[in-house]
Amino acid sequence: MFESGGRKVRNLELGSGPIVVGAHYDTVPGSPGADDNASGVAVLIELSRLFPGAGIRCVAFANEEVPYFLGPEMGSFAFARRSRERRETLRAMFSLEMLGYYREAPGSQHYPFPLGFFYPDRGDFIAFVGDLGARRLVRRSVELFRKNSRFPAEGLAAPSIVPGVSWSDHWSFRRHGYPAVMVTDTAFYRYPHYHLPSDTPEKLDYERMARLTMGLAAMLQELAQEHGR
Repeated sequence: MFESGGRKVRNLELGSGPIVVGAHYDTVPGSPGADDNASGVAVLIELSRLFPGAGIRCVAFANEEVPYFLGPEMGSFAFARRSRERRETLRAMFSLEMLGYYREAPGSQHYPFPLGFFYPDRGDFIAFVGDLGARRLVRRSVELFRKNSRFPAEGLAAPSIVPGVSWSDHWSFRRHGYPAVMVTDTAFYRYPHYHLPSDTPEKLDYERMARLTMGLAAMLQELAQEHGR
């Protein structure tokens, strides 16, 4: 629990260990937030069921959206700051940010220039995204995910000035010196209902979300074994 705008708010935490998996549970005013970010929270809940006490901490974060976005009142910022103050060793943090929207049509995926020359134009994959300081975690995560799942996956480590690269709860952990990446369907680069009243549950692909969850579970299990429990 922490102070925000003169009131008490809280992150919801389950488990312990050096790997943190998190998703923000707020949405922007006026949007139901089915993809942003109920999809991330749904996957988080299922992962918490699969990993009780297995070296993985599952955390639902408050205050990711405006007016707290990229500021010290984000729930993830409070969590990361506390971890640093306690000198906790966190080996990896994964921010689950919009995981439910997929399209196979050519041209359904967009990118900031010049990334479109190097990545698929079909929005049927999940992306592991981090800044340049997190490139080792991006690379290892994609490697383990592809090893354990047939779900299409891409990795990107890019300067944080690229729009979207740091726009989630992993930003808070990077600010405190922890390796952290975002797992995402790429948000507004794919999803036409981003931050709109039309971000509703029927837009999501639940079969793909289930496949993604199992792939993430296998990846996290192997990563936890690498870092010890």
